[in-house]
Amino acid sequence: MAFVRCNEEEIPPGPVYDPTPLALDYPDNFPILDIPSDNPTTVEGVLLGRMLYYDPILHRDSAQACATCHLQALSFSSPGNIIPHINLGWSTAFLWNGKVQGSLEKIMTFESEEFFQTKLSRLERHPDYPGYFFKAFGSEDISYEHIGKALAQFERTLISGSSKYDLYLRPDLPVFLSDEEFLGFDIFFTEKGDCFHCHGGILFTDNLFHNNGLDATPGDGLFEITADPEDIGRYKTPTLRNIELTAPYMHDSRYQTLEEVIDFYSEGLHQSPTVDPLMKNAHQGGIHLTAQEKGYLIAFLKTLTDTVYVNKPELSSPFF
Repeated sequence: MAFVRCNEEEIPPGPVYDPTPLALDYPDNFPILDIPSDNPTTVEGVLLGRMLYYDPILHRDSAQACATCHLQALSFSSPGNIIPHINLGWSTAFLWNGKVQGSLEKIMTFESEEFFQTKLSRLERHPDYPGYFFKAFGSEDISYEHIGKALAQFERTLISGSSKYDLYLRPDLPVFLSDEEFLGFDIFFTEKGDCFHCHGGILFTDNLFHNNGLDATPGDGLFEITADPEDIGRYKTPTLRNIELTAPYMHDSRYQTLEEVIDFYSEGLHQSPTVDPLMKNAHQGGIHLTAQEKGYLIAFLKTLTDTVYVNKPELSSPFF
């Protein structure tokens, strides 16, 4: 080991901060992923974020980890009103009512500082974490900001783009939709089903807020944040990717099955002063699909299931 001479005493050099850049792999037809210049993705940052995601040490009582409610096998969701952690790198508004808006770093810092109420001293006393923070950020000082940045780096690797539908879109692969799936595709992407207005695009969400015709209660939804009466009943549009795996559905988990969801859009819409103009059939209670058409639509929705995503070893717990 090399030493440096200072006042005639030999002292070993300190650790070297030399993070390894990591290029995120996502399909060519996805939007460009915006990565903040002050939080570039690195091997060391992603590893630290992955450890923190799965470690109950973040919780004030060490009672749960992020992964307690966001199970990989369920597309990083769980039963309850849990928004799945999937392709969140493209989001700029978070939680069902939009309580946190801005960067992925901002919501992850919120989760640590306010939701989990992380005790920084516990991480500082840990035999390993200060070293991991140094490797990721060049300092052993542990802050909510660095926790948020590490979690954001890991979250940006939670990319789902390998469903049957994605493979069908690739010209180099002989993957085809069945007749039922293709008929469901046609319903989804036309006025027949009216789904594509909010769930169109390759991410299957517009990442905006809508009153979708539920029986909105005065004061709920985005209104809780903005106090704007026009926002009553407006909730974030969830992605439909892996929708087969993320029951129950809606912000309040009122529907247990995809069949119940389709029945709601077909016959159960409620007209209200703040219902979204995109819900053009709210005045007549829904889009009124036949039982056969409902089956076609569900068949298409199941082509959005990404079994590669829910089984990726690099997204699983690093502790076993």
